[in-house]
Formats: sequence, C-alpha cells, structure tokens
Amino acid sequence: MSLDQTDRRILRVLQKTGRISNADLSEAVNLSASACHRRVQRLEADGYIRDYVALLDARKLNVPTTVFVEITLSGQADEVLDAFEKAVSRIPDVLECHLMAGTADYLLKVVAENTDDFARIHRQYLARLPGVAQMQSSFALRTVFKTTALPV
Repeated sequence: MSLDQTDRRILRVLQKTGRISNADLSEAVNLSASACHRRVQRLEADGYIRDYVALLDARKLNVPTTVFVEITLSGQADEVLDAFEKAVSRIPDVLECHLMAGTADYLLKVVAENTDDFARIHRQYLARLPGVAQMQSSFALRTVFKTTALPV
C-alpha cells in the first residue's frame, strides 16, 4: 500500500498528538470521522502505525542524564554479535542499541540519575557485556532537539 497525502497528514498529527480523538483527528485532516477511522485502522493493519505509547519526562523520573556509549567488540562473528545483543537488551537503563558502521560496532543510549549512577550501571552491566574490547562514554550536556516523529 502506498501512502497518499491524507494518510501522511494523519500520521503527522498522530505522531505529535497520539491521544487525539477520532473526531478531532478527522477535523485536523479535513476528513469525515468514519473515513478517518477507516484510514487509521488500515494504517495500523498495514504496520505504518506500530504502536501507541506515552512519552515520559526523564527529569520527573529522576533519570535526566543521557550517556552515549560507543562499544567495539573483540570480533565480528555472529556468535559474538548475538551474545552481545542478547545481553545488552536486558539492561533496563539502555534505551537504544544500534549496530553501527564506522569506528564503533555499537552505539548505546543510556539514561542515569547522575555520574555516580552511570558508574553503577557501568560496573553492574556494561563492563560485564560479552565480547567487548573497548568502550567510550560521552555525556550529553544538554538536549538541544529531540523528537520521536518521523518525516512523513
């Protein structure tokens, strides 16, 4: 299925305001409520809309510190990659893990209370990850821009 401009408008609005009512959504995209509802159902069924989530405030949850961790593994064999990915997926403080092209093999996005908490996360989890040859951590000083909305 290809997306037309109406589908794209629906997706843009839902990415910014996921809890919008169907009546308000249909008004925002200039479509009848029933047609809008059918389109949203089709976008969900076709996998364009994967899920609905609540975005939480990291400061209110006392994890305002973001750390990006570059990890280089000791090898590139499937077993090494699989063992690393399985282990890192179990760390509750890791929000994202990306297999990279470039100098590092993986890039992790980690949240922590502060530097002491990150030191705990490092000791308890990161230092024990299998196959790690090198690790470099960079602390974000301030988030300048952040979005979850994809360009549609």
